[in-house]
Amino acid sequence: MSTLAEQEEAAGLPPGREATTRLADFRPPNVALTTLGLALASFMQVLDTTIANVSLPAISGNLGGSANQATWVITSFAVSTAIALPLTGWLARRFGERKLFMISTLAFVIASFLCGLAHSMGLLVAARALQGFVAGPMYPVTQALLLSIYPPAKRGQAIALLAMVTVVAPIAGPILGGWVTDNYSWEWIFFINIPIGIFASVVVGSQLKGRPEKLEKPKMDYIGLATLVLGVGALQILLDLGNDEDWFASPTIVALAIVSVIALAVFVIWELTDKDPIVNLRLFRHRNFAAGTIAMVFAYGAFFSVGILVPLWLQRNLGYTAIWAGFASAPIGFLPVILAPLIGKYANRFDLRMLATAAFIVMAATSFTRSHFNLDVDFAHVAMVQLMQGLGVALFFMPVLQILLSDLEPHEISAGSGLMTFARTLGGSFAASLTTYAWSQRTTVHHAQLTEHISTADPTMLETVARYGGGDLQRGAFVLDQMISQQALQIGFNEIFHLLGIIFLGVIVFVWVARPPFAAKTGAPAGGGH
Repeated sequence: MSTLAEQEEAAGLPPGREATTRLADFRPPNVALTTLGLALASFMQVLDTTIANVSLPAISGNLGGSANQATWVITSFAVSTAIALPLTGWLARRFGERKLFMISTLAFVIASFLCGLAHSMGLLVAARALQGFVAGPMYPVTQALLLSIYPPAKRGQAIALLAMVTVVAPIAGPILGGWVTDNYSWEWIFFINIPIGIFASVVVGSQLKGRPEKLEKPKMDYIGLATLVLGVGALQILLDLGNDEDWFASPTIVALAIVSVIALAVFVIWELTDKDPIVNLRLFRHRNFAAGTIAMVFAYGAFFSVGILVPLWLQRNLGYTAIWAGFASAPIGFLPVILAPLIGKYANRFDLRMLATAAFIVMAATSFTRSHFNLDVDFAHVAMVQLMQGLGVALFFMPVLQILLSDLEPHEISAGSGLMTFARTLGGSFAASLTTYAWSQRTTVHHAQLTEHISTADPTMLETVARYGGGDLQRGAFVLDQMISQQALQIGFNEIFHLLGIIFLGVIVFVWVARPPFAAKTGAPAGGGH
């Protein structure tokens, strides 16, 4: 049986023309049901990036592993996902987007089942690595499928739906994971994926049966694949272990950095010169894609930093439990859920650069507000600032995503989505490592500055310290040190959020490098997902 590309060639048609025309006209029997299946698959995949975070103590205790070994449950998933994401375009060309979605989703179900059955830490880490690898193509190919089933006038609503999933799922992950672990057992954070994944795969597969696919038989770029796996794997492990290993004071980190730099340099040179690269870096020739991806990487990195620092700060400085820290952080997802349909419907009536600019101004303002927080701030104040940032998040994803994929050719959408998501994922990894490291370093600096004027030769100071300890000087010194440490943590927290506010404002420049029109090309989706 000949492929669609071969039929076009025999008919003397330009490659992809017939496929593009037929794809633009294709609609599933039930668009709403197809949308539900695609949205559930995306939610499940994004949820699993954070759902295991709060369950690590229970997992390590049950499987007899150390705390450091348990962190590989997170690291293995992140490394494998980062490696698989750029391969989405090649896999979509080889198998087709519908088949790739079904294979990835069902493989995710199997990997989740294996995670729940794991009886040792080694087996769990291996199963999570498999789960992360098959999860890589899921989000980008889901974007392409979702956008293709909507007419151009409604594709903004599809992008807004994906934006809502991207915001809500990581927030819901720790809360849901903590509740499931406390009330049942950690295995069920993986088992809950099974019915969701099967439902999504069956529904989407049946609804999109007969969807036109332009299949190709691209050669396997073994050098590109090998250097990608080596370079990205080493880089992701470096970012995950950097803080624990004291960065470049560790020979392990130095070795990982050398391997990553050399492998990624070879990868970039090879992919730009190879005739049929496994990752199409030439997509950056498109102005809007390049500018939008840069904006997405920096903005998402700053947004990801907020998601990490606020819960940590609530637990370390204000004494919140993990669940209550999640509740205080959760309002950031309220407005995106409420506003997503409206933004998707009406956003294209405005210059998308203006909407993105408004989003970054709101996100900068909330960051500057947090830079003035102190140890007396209450739950309501924290939650209100999170709620206000949600307005910026609601206006952020959809415009930037539509801008960055607006000038791609129809057949480049899946590859562009995968490449952008890969860059965004690495941006989040860099942000997580750098912000936690910076907070630790600035805390140390401020602790030293706050204690440099304390002298044991000062009778008044000794009297004050003794009073803190109820007359016990040693106990008082401990209490005073704790107070100073808390203040040092707070000052460091405030400084980082001041910097994040500046970064959000700086991203506005990249948005305005892009140029209209931001509407879809003929037969192409209007935008992409995350």
